[in-house]
Amino acid sequence: MNKTIRKAFKFRLKLTHEADAKLNNYAGGCRFAWNKALALNLDRLNDKQPILWYLELNFWATIWKQSEEYGFLKDVPSQALQQKLKDLDKAFRDCFDKNQPLKRCPVFKKKGLSDSIRFPQGFKIDQENSRIFLPKIGLVKYRNSRRIVGNPKNVTISKKGKHWYASIQVEYDAMDMPHKSTSIVGIDMGVKKFATLSDGVVFEPLNSFKGKAEKSAKLQRKLKHKKKFSSNWKKAKAKITKCHEEIANARKDYLHKVSTEISKSHAVVVVEDLKVRNMSKSAKGSIDKPGKNIAQKSGLNKSILDQGWGVFFQMLEYKQNWNGGMVLKVPAHHTSQTCPCCQHVAKENRLTQAEFVCVECGYTNNADIVGAINVLSRGHRQLACQASGAVMPPATGTSDKRRRKVTSEKSGITASLGR
Repeated sequence: MNKTIRKAFKFRLKLTHEADAKLNNYAGGCRFAWNKALALNLDRLNDKQPILWYLELNFWATIWKQSEEYGFLKDVPSQALQQKLKDLDKAFRDCFDKNQPLKRCPVFKKKGLSDSIRFPQGFKIDQENSRIFLPKIGLVKYRNSRRIVGNPKNVTISKKGKHWYASIQVEYDAMDMPHKSTSIVGIDMGVKKFATLSDGVVFEPLNSFKGKAEKSAKLQRKLKHKKKFSSNWKKAKAKITKCHEEIANARKDYLHKVSTEISKSHAVVVVEDLKVRNMSKSAKGSIDKPGKNIAQKSGLNKSILDQGWGVFFQMLEYKQNWNGGMVLKVPAHHTSQTCPCCQHVAKENRLTQAEFVCVECGYTNNADIVGAINVLSRGHRQLACQASGAVMPPATGTSDKRRRKVTSEKSGITASLGR
């Protein structure tokens, strides 16, 4: 059985000054169209009128092109403007979708932060000569670091720092083959250790931001004393952008290496269903109820966000899909306080960061490995329930209120069946 796989191949472009100027103008036109359409819809929402969707927005874009004031939009490729308006349409639909967990209203785009255009058609890729043909721009060279596999569907040109990048999305059919391995592994995520596997393998954290935090702070202090938008201010701003780009690239490279190694070695990967947004909330509190240990919590939040757990889980999911494996997410509470031998839950089981000693049966092991073992056992239970069609039992450490609710639901089902 075949399955459709979508991938993206990203390359850095090598542009002439003329091509760079054109891309800046086109990205500016797309950003203007987004902001203009967004402002139009926000005004309609304030007046309690229905917003305009893609077809209506595309009609208004045609009118803007014909006007003298916004005539510069004629130079921008029409398909690039249409794609940007489709993105805004999707953003509004997600905003009004009740099933979206992190829905929010679209925001205005800023120059230098949202410079991108997308071509769904009209582009051509010449891999032999490392060139891409872009509409209204012509042939541009790129750094051909790997072979493109599949049928190109669209190309997105984006700017990061002072460089432009081409992200080519491809699609191809592949045989739905089972994973080469048959093993299952649980992963315990952490800050002191990035990932600890239930088989004892440990991946140390990279801490890319922590390694350059001092340099970033020094550059920020220099920027503070520059006159805003002056030549020296722009130079200092470019150095800060480059520093953060290096941090992000190092983190992304490390996450790719770790996720690839795990995905190739294990057919089933069980991870904790971590709510990173909640875990990294500020501890400041309010005026009436001020928080405690604010500085310590702030440092912990930086360390958590520096790991990139959310991106790591996304990488694991799509790589497992490519390799014929699967990723299971299980509840994360009390994985480090539950004894894998007797299932006793207590804070006293983990008195130190590294050592786990069960106060009930005396079981001793490394605390991170214990967490990974508990994650793995919950994954086994979830797989067993999926195979049998049974209801997943509440995890160890479930509150009495939740346990009573589950028990009462089971009692009601039994009574309705007349047993």
